[in-house]
Amino acid sequence: MARWLFKTEPGDYSWEEFLADGETEWDGVRNYQAANNMRAMRRGDLAFFYRSVKKPALIGIMRITGEAFPDPDDPRFVRVLVAPVRPLPREVPLAEIKADPRLADLALVRQARLSVMPVAEDHWRILCEKAGLDPL
Repeated sequence: MARWLFKTEPGDYSWEEFLADGETEWDGVRNYQAANNMRAMRRGDLAFFYRSVKKPALIGIMRITGEAFPDPDDPRFVRVLVAPVRPLPREVPLAEIKADPRLADLALVRQARLSVMPVAEDHWRILCEKAGLDPL
């Protein structure tokens, strides 16, 4: 099972909206590298929900419930279905992530503008630990 991270701006789509929806099509990705990451996702993969811009932090975990399909707004790109799993017991701020040398090669640190990115298993464990959660 692969691990991922999805970034969203609170004004675009919040964790609270996601919880209320129960499942959503993740759309609006217009970066080829991010879209290729979405194409690699498989049903059952887990991902962090990351709030960007205002108080950037990891705030929840979600599951890929449907694999990539063409985005009807622009078929060069894709969407995936995702559903919330749980909020993190403790938000993990970006500043804390950047301050940890074990996470120096995490895509969130190296490629700050990438909206959908893979998370290595060792990084996943470290981030879950920081959030007060046993790795799923």
